[in-house]
Amino acid sequence: MSKFYAFMADGFELVECLAVVDILRRGNIDVVTVSVTGQKEVTSAQKVTVIADALYEETDLSDADGLFLPGGMPGTLNLMKHKALGEELKKAALAGKLICAICAAPSVLGQLGILVGKTCTAYPGFEDKLVEADPKVCAVAWDGNVITARGMGVATDLGLVILSALTSQQTADAVKKSIQHPDTLPEQIIIC
Repeated sequence: MSKFYAFMADGFELVECLAVVDILRRGNIDVVTVSVTGQKEVTSAQKVTVIADALYEETDLSDADGLFLPGGMPGTLNLMKHKALGEELKKAALAGKLICAICAAPSVLGQLGILVGKTCTAYPGFEDKLVEADPKVCAVAWDGNVITARGMGVATDLGLVILSALTSQQTADAVKKSIQHPDTLPEQIIIC
């Protein structure tokens, strides 16, 4: 079973995070939500408090198959400030582990140098933070070990693409059917 970590900081985008977590758990992925705040209670940008499964300081990420950053403000900025997480993201990217981000959070990956030469997407206005990347206007972009998405409206699509990367397209299609998700226009998902 794959092990996947979703990181939460105060001001994270609730639906972007939990929709992905939900989809992956439906696909039998072992997902751990991790707080980078020093306490398990994390408050979203929408003022909803969520209790994370673990604290960053107590989490061994050596078994990770994938790492995920939800967007939101100031959540994205708070994730960027967490130096240990940044180092872990760079290390995981170099090891070829799956690195995923949505909305404003791809800017964290861009500033860490993880998106160099990659096709990606992000919330409009964050393109300048996608350092040496090839940003596209699309719902989800998957290039090698990096998957990015545009915003909350496509969080379910992102979860399904991540699930297909971790398991199979068949598994993702089964989850998609079970949740009554409509077909996404093929041109909205870019796979490199």
